[in-house]
Amino acid sequence: MAKFTTMTSDLYAYMAGHRSDRDPLLAELAEETKSLGPISMMQVAPDQGAFLTLLARISGVRNAIEIGTFTGYSALCIARGLPQDGTLLCCDSSEEWTAVARKYFERSGLSGRIELRLGPALETLDTLDESEQFDLAFIDADKTNYSHYFDGLLARIRPNGLMLFDNVLWGGSVIDVTNTQDGTKAIRALNDKVRDDPRVESVMLGVSDGLTIARKRRVEELD
Repeated sequence: MAKFTTMTSDLYAYMAGHRSDRDPLLAELAEETKSLGPISMMQVAPDQGAFLTLLARISGVRNAIEIGTFTGYSALCIARGLPQDGTLLCCDSSEEWTAVARKYFERSGLSGRIELRLGPALETLDTLDESEQFDLAFIDADKTNYSHYFDGLLARIRPNGLMLFDNVLWGGSVIDVTNTQDGTKAIRALNDKVRDDPRVESVMLGVSDGLTIARKRRVEELD
């Protein structure tokens, strides 16, 4: 039985107004990002950011990685869910956008938890020590590489760790058979890949533009 509530603008505003920890610094960052113009749509929604913080906290995440940092909103949300000695590795290729992120990292007092590396994320992953493991990965970057990010990160996620992929509904285009754009096809391929991979269990949620959460199964679960 299908059970869901169709979201309207008024209902979304009501929902967004009932989250805790409405942070003025995040609100200021959102406003500065908005000034960039249409590209500001790349920023995660406030409710999604609050979800990232809560998920990191309740999952006991200590070491996290983010692919696609943009102006830093999601990174700050994840970092706030980490313990004092937690770490977040941010991967992005834009000096311009991450300059905004760096400024807010400093202002938040969380810069000690966050390391930002510029360059293609797949190359950054290749430079990491083989033993480096993460408890959580948040992927919100170029969609055509989503499947590659899944492959590159899965071995680095500890058992029972989480991988989160943003924009998996792609504005509804994933079910539009007439849409054959590269980004749309890449997201469809990733969605099918995660669903069918026995090494993870996953759920796709209607958060913002769609969010998939995949948990890496423990070895004993694969027998």
